[in-house]
Amino acid sequence: MNDKWSYIGKRLILAFFTLLMITFVVFFVIQLPPGDFVDNIVNNMVAQGETVTQTDIANLRAMYHVDQPFLVQYWDWLKGIATGDWGVSFYYNQSVLVKIGETLGATLMISLITLVVTYAISIPIAIHAAKHQYQISDYIYTFVGFIGMAVPHFLLAIVLMFLSYKWFGKPLMGLFPEGGIHSWSSFLEFLSKLVIPVIVISMSGTCGLIRSIRAQMLDEQERPYVLCTRAKGVSEKTITYKYEMRAVLNPVVSGLGPMISGVFNGSTITAIVLMLPTQGPILLKALQSQDVYLSGGMLLISAILVVSGTLISDLLLAVLDPRIKYLEESK
Repeated sequence: MNDKWSYIGKRLILAFFTLLMITFVVFFVIQLPPGDFVDNIVNNMVAQGETVTQTDIANLRAMYHVDQPFLVQYWDWLKGIATGDWGVSFYYNQSVLVKIGETLGATLMISLITLVVTYAISIPIAIHAAKHQYQISDYIYTFVGFIGMAVPHFLLAIVLMFLSYKWFGKPLMGLFPEGGIHSWSSFLEFLSKLVIPVIVISMSGTCGLIRSIRAQMLDEQERPYVLCTRAKGVSEKTITYKYEMRAVLNPVVSGLGPMISGVFNGSTITAIVLMLPTQGPILLKALQSQDVYLSGGMLLISAILVVSGTLISDLLLAVLDPRIKYLEESK
């Protein structure tokens, strides 16, 4: 029991310091491009024919707190995050938390549904393909997997939008129906509008996961313990789901962190094409305008998801694979 809590404690401490380093890197990278938000304001004012003096520029820099050294800005931002004050968005002129909250619910909902769909589809298909190697179904899934990984998200989104217009007379995209969800028909309408976003965002992840699980299953099927278990007359279903899947789940669980972050961020271009009210388009606008606090806050949320997903995968791996516990205890 002590070893288990020690393992969890070490992972929590490592996750905290990893997140702290990520905040520094994120804040540093955001400010790498030349200029800042004030420079964008001045350039727009000059383009409109206004006269801007050096005093005006200095006052603007002081107002937006971009006249301070980098470390001072980072420390103030970090203290604000710790106290719940994530700053004010330069571009939108409102609280960062309020702006993020406008699209966070929709983003999390699409991300959760997409994540569930990704695993629900990829695992059964990968098992079937591995158990029917070099058969027609295996070739079909392999071909579809290559196509799904190769086709850009935004192109797939455009094709599906065209088909939805052609077949149904309306685009299957968007989120909540007008008037909200108040009946069974409105709930079905809500689900229908998630079809294209979920398919587009989950496509590459699903195809990649299918190939990864299939390869791992094929390798596991040749293990001596599997051959011995099969020779003893154990059913193929028991071998697959009791023995092989336990080992196959290791790489699936270990990739949970990047998977969560990738699904959460989705594809910015895809979100713009589908006109989705998610975090992607807002993050793009924040980065383009060098809105440090807004872009930093959104990237921080993404980093928290990656670190949290990695922490969860570490703990799950310790449960799934006893060898990890042994290695941890032996150190």
